[in-house]
Amino acid sequence: MGNNMNRIMALDFGDARIGIAMSDIMKIIANGYETYKRTSEDKDLAYIASLVKPNLVDEIVFGLPVNMDGTEGDRAIKTREFAIKLGELLQGIKISFQDERLTTVTGERMLIEAGVRREKRKGVIDKIAATIILQQYLDCKR
Repeated sequence: MGNNMNRIMALDFGDARIGIAMSDIMKIIANGYETYKRTSEDKDLAYIASLVKPNLVDEIVFGLPVNMDGTEGDRAIKTREFAIKLGELLQGIKISFQDERLTTVTGERMLIEAGVRREKRKGVIDKIAATIILQQYLDCKR
């Protein structure tokens, strides 16, 4: 796997859905991948894990919902717990976190400005939030 032609996957982890984004193989551009509807933790973990090999993923970035004052609440704890379990399932895959304080707000604003209707926004907001998380992470690494 040392050929460096790998991708970074980002997850916007929520109670009902997980937004998924993938970088290009140069790790410069984030692309929305899908919004996954959660069923059970075991199935969710297995599904996310199943995306790693076919997409050549070598790192997974979780958006970490930090409170505005910098503290971590219930949502952040749930995210970290899921990340730990995923890391145990996927030995050798790097797990990282990106502060995602304003990503859903930013994504929502972008969709509204693009004229996307409310019903349609609901289906894509998680994927877009994951894309923003990933793009911020990629930009920070440069």
